Amino acid sequence: MATEDEFALPGEDTKTPDPDKDEDEMGEEDEGKTAEELTDDAEALKKELDKIVVHPPTIQELTAQEFDPAEFPASYKDNLPKENLVLQYAENFRLQYVHLYRDRKPLLLNPINECGTEKFVCTTIRPTQIEFKEFYGWEGCAEFVADYLNFETLEPPYELPKRLISPPSILKRQKGNCFEYSTLLCSLLAGAGYDSYVVSGYATHETCLADESREICPLMKKKEEKKEEEKKREIKKYTVKPPRDLRSKFELKQAAKEKAEKEAEEEKRRKEEEDKIALNYLGVREAPPDPLYGLRIHSWVLVLSGKREVPESFFIEPFTGLSHPVNSPNYLGIESVWNHVNYWVNMQDCSEGVKGLTYDLGDCTKWEYMFPSIDKPLKIPGEDGFEDFEDEEDEDEDEENTANKLEHLDMPPSWVEIIKLSLKDFQMRCPHGKKVKLYKRAKLEKFAHYLMKDGLISKLSIYENRELTDLVTVKEYFAHRIDKLLQRVSNHRSGWVTEHFDPGRSHCLKEHQYKSSAPGPENERTMIFYNEARVDGLIKRVETPAEMTEEYSDRDDFLYYKHIDFGKRPKKFGPQDGSSSKNERPIVKMIKKFHRNVSKPACDDVAELIYLVSEDKMHITYHTEDPRIAASTREFVKPANWAEKGATLQFSPDMQQSFQVDASSRQNKQVELYQMLLNLLKAEDLCRTRVRDSEDEVKDILNERTKEETTLELDISVYDTERNEKAKKHRRELERQQLEEKMRKQDMEIDYLAPFIARIVQGDKITREEAYTLKTEALKDLKDRLINKANLIQARYEKETQMLTEKQAWYHQNQLSCNKEDEEKYMTFCQETLFKIHMLELRLARHKETAPHKIFLILSSHSYKEMNNLLISNCASEIM
Repeated sequence: MATEDEFALPGEDTKTPDPDKDEDEMGEEDEGKTAEELTDDAEALKKELDKIVVHPPTIQELTAQEFDPAEFPASYKDNLPKENLVLQYAENFRLQYVHLYRDRKPLLLNPINECGTEKFVCTTIRPTQIEFKEFYGWEGCAEFVADYLNFETLEPPYELPKRLISPPSILKRQKGNCFEYSTLLCSLLAGAGYDSYVVSGYATHETCLADESREICPLMKKKEEKKEEEKKREIKKYTVKPPRDLRSKFELKQAAKEKAEKEAEEEKRRKEEEDKIALNYLGVREAPPDPLYGLRIHSWVLVLSGKREVPESFFIEPFTGLSHPVNSPNYLGIESVWNHVNYWVNMQDCSEGVKGLTYDLGDCTKWEYMFPSIDKPLKIPGEDGFEDFEDEEDEDEDEENTANKLEHLDMPPSWVEIIKLSLKDFQMRCPHGKKVKLYKRAKLEKFAHYLMKDGLISKLSIYENRELTDLVTVKEYFAHRIDKLLQRVSNHRSGWVTEHFDPGRSHCLKEHQYKSSAPGPENERTMIFYNEARVDGLIKRVETPAEMTEEYSDRDDFLYYKHIDFGKRPKKFGPQDGSSSKNERPIVKMIKKFHRNVSKPACDDVAELIYLVSEDKMHITYHTEDPRIAASTREFVKPANWAEKGATLQFSPDMQQSFQVDASSRQNKQVELYQMLLNLLKAEDLCRTRVRDSEDEVKDILNERTKEETTLELDISVYDTERNEKAKKHRRELERQQLEEKMRKQDMEIDYLAPFIARIVQGDKITREEAYTLKTEALKDLKDRLINKANLIQARYEKETQMLTEKQAWYHQNQLSCNKEDEEKYMTFCQETLFKIHMLELRLARHKETAPHKIFLILSSHSYKEMNNLLISNCASEIM
């Protein structure tokens, strides 16, 4: 402990004051001595201290500056009488809680909303069912909330937030703290039918900050293989007893012991590997100590078993969207839980975290509820443990009266608007369509659909070190691509690239593995196909510069394996012939293997057929018969003239060698052997053709992939009117046609007699004299306009002709004195004038042709027909 002398200023009197002196006298003595006894050091220290200006701390009050209260309905800004009553009840509950449990942290009961209005936390939850199918399960809801929002940390991390905004505002804002995350997720889960609750408690430093740098990426975790339970055999009365097990029990015991030791060693090795991976960049196995361990406030979601066929209760971390068991070490304690029905306070010991806690919310000794609720069966202590409060049959009148008095204490309806999510926002998934997450030696990038031109929706980069500098593997996931590309895995160490495709490609390609340094044909590659969609049943093709291997299934000829060995191309000098322009690889050997055909005897069923092309030989191995241990073989030597077309092949006994396992079997005749040789030559020619077809198919696939990567296109549904340009053009074309049709109908509905009717007709009905006047005036006006138009065209024609004549006369007079520029101007004028004269001639001729038709249109118009009908009716009435 420091003494008073240690904290005294240099030169200051440190003597103990006399207790007999009065305080006023001591103060006067000190004031008199201060100016005299201060040394230079004390004076300098005083000047330095005077430079320090201390401002009082300012309390930042939460305001609604981020939100405009005018945009929200009245429920956001005002409280109903029932809501005010609930707030008073909650305040009474809080006072009793603080009085009884003075050492516990405060509860989150009445935070303010975005409009600055105090609201009860349970009414902030608004159960809503979203129309998209991804929100039917808890995985889709949790993943959407984790991806769609950006998290904010609590400041300070050991205090509850003063504000809790509504879920619709959270979606619009696209960010929030852990309590806002949990409120939104709980609203979606409750709408989907889950028994979900918002949890207020304490968590580790990594959980509160959404730090997953020490966690393995979910995409890297291997899916646990589900072991199928073996069905127990039903023991029947008359079943045959199984044979006795004659194996040595000691040997079986030793084998089981050895297997257990191997499994233990493998488990030990796996744990050592995990510990090795768990080392962070500082070389420490565990995270550094947190000074606020156990004090960091956090909120997450609890899903209880029962509803929606949930077998076991579990936690959901809203920041990551992952599930955790109820005894997870990431969570260190629980203060309270609530949903849209009630509020519960945890009364259990959390000294060991959440391990061992029970979540029977009806147990009054473990959970203290705020409102009487029938959602959970209440249990109260009885003589024999706990008794169900709802099953009691005999109730006193006092209890009934008390229940009637407490009827008004149920939960009021939520003040929050219905959560709405548009299709565009749902498809964006992430803020601005992109989100990056860091994991243990991995980085995961998520993109919205149709955001990237190549259809990339997620990218996982795996590194060797924790600093994320030594890149090992990149996994890219795609969607909506026309080339059906689903995933691409690039190994930067080995240089191998693996592409996975969906069904629907032209060559039924399922997987393509090749080296990035040699993507062209005749290099190392592996192709896997959808054999069900191929006619030839090809499953796999493995190619190297010198070999090619193909595997088949479900073929009529029972072929399942083909292997080809290639030789080096011969070097050619000089120009190449047109026939050898392909420069194909020479085939050295071809091997074909077949499954057993039970319809043939084993000695005639070919198991392996080898074409030794370089040696001009063919070797056949037949299937092995059941009682035999060896197989029959046969070898042919090709005739010398086998390559000549139309030649007669010569065959001799020394061109064939055979080995028969059964010496008593029938020997083949020379004719049969000759026919067999002919069939083998045809089969070899066919096999060679199939090999060239396979090489051409590889080239076609590679050329197609090159074109697809250079011209990237995404598959857009015809129902997606926002992105489908073809649908947009078609819709615009239809709208244009409709507009043109509307304008055409309007033009057809023009009434030519409307001006004359307005000028001549006095009343509502047209008389006989007015009708004649209308007819005469309309025809006269039309004739006058047609004649005036013809005269106007004729006058312009004569004017242009006169100008041309005058210009030509001027040119003939001044032709000798004109320079080159004047001649060019004269020629230009003549050309333009002649063009105008020609156009006026055409217009005049066309006018003369169309004038009678216009008069006919007037006479056949709707109004003119009505006028004629009126005249006819008037004449008929006069005659009658």
